[in-house]
Amino acid sequence: MKIAGIVLAAGRSARMGSPKALLEVGDRTFLERAIGILERGGCADVIAVLGRGEVVGRAGELARAHGAKPVESPGGEQIESLRLGLAAVPADAAAAVVLPVDHPLADARTVAALIGEFEATGSPIVRPVYRDRPGHPILLARGLWLEFADPALEEGARDVIHRHAEEIHDVPINDRGVTVDIDTPAEYQREIGS
Repeated sequence: MKIAGIVLAAGRSARMGSPKALLEVGDRTFLERAIGILERGGCADVIAVLGRGEVVGRAGELARAHGAKPVESPGGEQIESLRLGLAAVPADAAAAVVLPVDHPLADARTVAALIGEFEATGSPIVRPVYRDRPGHPILLARGLWLEFADPALEEGARDVIHRHAEEIHDVPINDRGVTVDIDTPAEYQREIGS
């Protein structure tokens, strides 16, 4: 069963003050790390949704160098980036694992666990849970994708997730990184250091 990966990296990074995709953890950028997490976890094709102009900039170069297909999102809304990412997934993929770029500490084994649970259960939504807290990445089965295109979604992707709350398959994970969301310089300093 073919599973794709999507890195959502088109946000404005307003609270961070610089593009989160290009921040570094160790010797790799958040974007490089996210692509690697998805690939090592078992995603056959990885799409990197980048902000306006970034497809031809450094982020686009990094995405291509690491085997991901860069796609440009003209807006900063995450639901629009998700729509563009899903539209770029090859037709033979049964699901996509979606990883926001500001979750760079997640583990590739978590992606593999999500894929394994999807293959075993067929659940339309599979998400990791660390100490009773759901996190990212999240696996979305192809059967749901059209629902994300609905322009009437009030809370973006959350509306679709809530609509299918009874069908979510939670996977307990010993991976604190799934709950670490780095949006500000203070969070970066605390979680990554200088």
